[in-house]
Amino acid sequence: MAGYVLLLISFPVQMTSWPVPQSLAQYTINFADSVSLVGTGYTQSGYNMEQLRTGIDGATMATPLDSMKTDLSRSLTPSEAFAKPIFNDIAGIGWMWVNLAFLLGGLLLVYQKIISWHIPGGLLLGLAVPSILMSLFAPGQAIGLSVHLLSGATMLGAFFIATDPVTAATSNRGRLYFGLLIGFLTFVIRTWGGYPDGVAFAVLLANMCVPVIDKYTQPIAYGHGGRS
Repeated sequence: MAGYVLLLISFPVQMTSWPVPQSLAQYTINFADSVSLVGTGYTQSGYNMEQLRTGIDGATMATPLDSMKTDLSRSLTPSEAFAKPIFNDIAGIGWMWVNLAFLLGGLLLVYQKIISWHIPGGLLLGLAVPSILMSLFAPGQAIGLSVHLLSGATMLGAFFIATDPVTAATSNRGRLYFGLLIGFLTFVIRTWGGYPDGVAFAVLLANMCVPVIDKYTQPIAYGHGGRS
C-alpha cells in the first residue's frame, strides 16, 4: 500500500493511464514492445502511449469517480453527471459489480470469523454518513452515496486492506474507530482532495493514528490502575 501511494504521488500520469485492450487497438503490441514502452516510452516501431491510446475508434475512459469529480468541478449538477454514458454502460456497471463481488467475499470472511465486522462496518459507516449529509445540505457538490460505496476501492479497502491485523487497531472499540476514521478520510479526499479515490491515502493516514487509538481504547487490565 505504501509503495502504491509512493508511485501514485511520484508518477500520477503513468499510474492513472493504461493502454487500450489489445482487441481494440489498431496496432497490437508484443512483449518486446511492452518492455520498450516501459523503458523508453516508445514501442519498437516508434509509437508512444498517447498514440496507442488515441489511434483507435474507442478509447479508455475515466472511472465513475474520475468522471463525477471532474463534472462537479466544472459546476455540473450530479444529475447531469449521472446522465453521462459512463454511469450507464459497462464501465459504470462493471465497477458496481466488482464492488458487490468484494462485498460478498468480505461478508463471507466476516461470517467465517476470519475478520471482525468492526473495521469494514466502521469504514462503510464513516463513508456513508458524511455522504448522506453532503447530499442533504449540499446536493450540488455531492458525489452520491451509491458512487461512494460502489466505485473505486471502497469494498476492497473495507474488507481486504483495512483489516490487515498488523497495522490495524487491536481492540474491537479501537477497530471501530479505526474504520470510521478511514471512511471519513476517504470521503474528505474524494470530495475535496486532488485524487478521485482516496482509500489508499486514508488507510495509510489512519495507520499512523493506530498507536493513539490503541492507547485510549485498550481495556484496563484487572488489578491495574487507570491510564496515566
